[in-house]
Amino acid sequence: MATPRLHLDQPLQAGREIPASPGQAHYLGGVLRRAAGDPVLLFNGADGEWAGRIASLRKDRCTLLPERQTRPQEPAPACRLLVAAVKRDAMDWMVEKATELGIGAIQPVLTRRSITDRVNLARLAAIAQEAAEQCERLTVPRLAPAAPLHAILEAWDGTPLLVGDERRDSPPLAALAQGLPPGGAWAWLVGPEGGFERAELDDLRRRAFVSTASLGPRILRAETAAVAGLAVLQALAGDW
Repeated sequence: MATPRLHLDQPLQAGREIPASPGQAHYLGGVLRRAAGDPVLLFNGADGEWAGRIASLRKDRCTLLPERQTRPQEPAPACRLLVAAVKRDAMDWMVEKATELGIGAIQPVLTRRSITDRVNLARLAAIAQEAAEQCERLTVPRLAPAAPLHAILEAWDGTPLLVGDERRDSPPLAALAQGLPPGGAWAWLVGPEGGFERAELDDLRRRAFVSTASLGPRILRAETAAVAGLAVLQALAGDW
């Protein structure tokens, strides 16, 4: 059986028991049918990955015992995904896949054509955590509260921002990615269903840190464009 891997919000030290959440306790005991003494892998985004054991387990109560570090901590990825808020199922899927693809931070964006202005950060954080546990990441992506596009641009830190342009009159994303420093900081912005309004694209294009990019001859759904773009960027300018 595969060893369960859990993210915790507490320091990891050899011999120091740590309480699991009620959900983690149910997962270990009720879903996986594990018991006290069974092995687990633990990480918290700061202390690397640790091999340990289930110290105690009863219904929704569980304690875990780290024993030895198996992987040292690595820096959090500098790459970011900015995506216009979309319907819940699509947003959930994007967060899961962006986590698997190694993104360091996810920023929901409110645009003029956004179909929702509500984003359940707690739900998305849980999805990101579960994806990080399963894909053997040592960090969980940071999730920022949804914010208007203009406000995000005004507060931007100068990191290269590549923006999906559904009009297809921009350079291919692959060409732009090859001009980025390998492993450096970059961000990928995808608009809403129906695309950015012209005024929004004009605002983006006038900013020195922005480059608009084409994703080919076909119109993609927002969630497809987000994941396809991340795959290209990770392959050409990321940690792949």
